[in-house]
Amino acid sequence: MDPRRSGQDVIRCELCKENVGEMYCDFCHIRLCIPCIGSHIANGYDNHKVVPFQKRKSTLVYTRCTIHENKRNKFKCVECNVCLCSLCVSSNSHKGHDLVHLSQVNLTTKQSVRKDERELKNIISPTYDAIVSELESKVAGLDNAYDEVIFSIIQHGEKLHKEVDNVIGNMKNELNEMKNSHLDILKKKLDGVVQQRNSIQQGMRYLWEIEQSNEIMEIMEYKSRIEEFRQLPPKVQITLPTFNAKSINTEDMRNIFGFLTRFSSALDEQGYTLKRKQPEIKEFLNEEELVTTFITELEGLNSIAVVENENIWINRKASDMNCFDSEGRLTKTIHSSTGEIPNDITVTEDGDILYTDWKSSSINVVKNGTANIEEKITLHGWIPVNLCVTFFNDLLVSMYKEDGSESKVVRYTDFVEKQTIQYGDNGQQLLSANNFIKYLAENRNRDICVADNGANAVVVVAQSGRLRFQYKGQPQISPNQQQFHPFGIATDSQSHILTSDSDNHCIHIIDADGYFMPPFEEGTACCFAVVCRSVHQQFPFIFFAKNAHIEMKFGIQVYHNNI
Repeated sequence: MDPRRSGQDVIRCELCKENVGEMYCDFCHIRLCIPCIGSHIANGYDNHKVVPFQKRKSTLVYTRCTIHENKRNKFKCVECNVCLCSLCVSSNSHKGHDLVHLSQVNLTTKQSVRKDERELKNIISPTYDAIVSELESKVAGLDNAYDEVIFSIIQHGEKLHKEVDNVIGNMKNELNEMKNSHLDILKKKLDGVVQQRNSIQQGMRYLWEIEQSNEIMEIMEYKSRIEEFRQLPPKVQITLPTFNAKSINTEDMRNIFGFLTRFSSALDEQGYTLKRKQPEIKEFLNEEELVTTFITELEGLNSIAVVENENIWINRKASDMNCFDSEGRLTKTIHSSTGEIPNDITVTEDGDILYTDWKSSSINVVKNGTANIEEKITLHGWIPVNLCVTFFNDLLVSMYKEDGSESKVVRYTDFVEKQTIQYGDNGQQLLSANNFIKYLAENRNRDICVADNGANAVVVVAQSGRLRFQYKGQPQISPNQQQFHPFGIATDSQSHILTSDSDNHCIHIIDADGYFMPPFEEGTACCFAVVCRSVHQQFPFIFFAKNAHIEMKFGIQVYHNNI
């Protein structure tokens, strides 16, 4: 293809300008054809890193050591906050200091960048969009609101005829002045919020550039501004003026006609809350679509947790926790620290594994990419059962008292207890008092949904902990229908609640207010099922783990149903 006669050309070598640039030098950032590679690296092989063009910027660019010219800095001294080469590391200057490889710094920073980017994109930016929309709506509706007050003044003034014309004119002027002041306040606030939103959007572009960069110094210089952006502006609270009519008296017309209350303006520091970006609302498909299925060859299903529809963690009735890829291959196994069966597992947004250990009454974490187990929460007098991670990275844990006399759900933020959900308005316990499983899920509307196996009910409470409703299954319509017995529980992007009915071999679907929808049949081969959706993802997939009827081994099924 002749680039002079074509509107679009292939990517060409930046040296010869003729051949296709199939390769890329990650150090020099130029495209190369295969014949030109030799001449490009002739001045020193170590000064270049040539990779296929599709893998460009996959190599970290390390700076040269200022002390040892032929070495590159691949380590960082945590205490001294300086970059070191391998010879610097072996010297006495940093003996006993904590060292970290810069590739790990890159990985950690990129994870932080991606996390900040997700929060900006999915939470902070949508919140500012909502604030701007609200303020724009107030500005647009300001004339109508003031017109209503003016109309009431005119309507009352018509009764007083010509005697009150001057009074009416004065009051209209007062209202216009108040409206202008009101408008100035709203526009000033709107300009400030729009400016901050623009800063956020600029910050998102910068985060994208850092994420795409392979320049280690640029990456190390990254400073997160997320705390600054989390600080939402105070909410404008303005009370509209009202007109209060008085009985007509020509002698003291100004006082008798009525008076205007001044509009009030105040800044409510707690006026706005961060909102997660909501996915597009879709209808359920008429029929569910089976995406994939595989047999695990494991026995004794307990619970499952899924990360980004790729890694499926399985907790069975044994001390090990197993990770499978989407093709059903076992990729990793972790054993609990006490050697006992974990009651439940879940996965954080960062890919860390959390599990409950009944023997040590603890909640433990396994950091992503490691096998190290760290005990984060230790309970006294209570046994943790089930747990889930919320959309805002809080941790919900269901637990029961050691003597089985009480049950409750506790919310943790950064592993610090923040809320206890146990009693209703009437003082009665919200959950059944026993050691039965109580799987948890948070809904999109921030409701907390509990599959209370011991109460044969799904218990739904608001974020405040107040009971919203209980769902206890459907009336018996056939002699073979068993009592509703919920097991696993999950929610979807439309705030539907899905729970598996282990004795009736189906999935119940109810809306956010507890109204029943057509069940998701699972067939007679299902002894019981665990249902969940991928962690912190909006992909419409639902995961079932169920025991096979004959082999008593369990498999995984993934369904697509626009959820």
